[in-house]
Amino acid sequence: MRKAKPKKRVILPDPVYNDQKVSKFVNHLMYDGKKNLSYEIFYNALKTVGEKMQNEEKSALEIWKQALDNVTPHVEVKSRRIGGATFQVPTEIRPDRRESVSMKNMILFARKRGGKGMADKLAAEIMDAYNNQGGAFKRKEDMHRMAEANRAFAHFRF
Repeated sequence: MRKAKPKKRVILPDPVYNDQKVSKFVNHLMYDGKKNLSYEIFYNALKTVGEKMQNEEKSALEIWKQALDNVTPHVEVKSRRIGGATFQVPTEIRPDRRESVSMKNMILFARKRGGKGMADKLAAEIMDAYNNQGGAFKRKEDMHRMAEANRAFAHFRF
């Protein structure tokens, strides 16, 4: 390689739960550098989840983490051109990208939802993902189904 690998930035943990994963999620949620607003949205969403799922023995943060795990894809397809044909080659996803993709999917489908505010939409998406349903979970299932369908081209992996 000509250039050195760029250094990984250290992400500081969030102020309430002291968790780096929460900070990463909030960074994905943020628009136009308005981090305080995105923290507010996230914490309100977790409060809503905690109120609506009181019968669960887990805390709202644990429910959110489980929901993230439920929408995390393990394989994806990448286009690879061989000869004149383009093949969809299934590849495993690196752990850091896996986390990032799951967070982005959850936020994307929360934004698409109908509802009052972003906090309510995000709370609904978290609860759906926790129960293995909703848009983000369906996206993960579709990614896995695509990879399974193209398993024959796995030997083109790079």
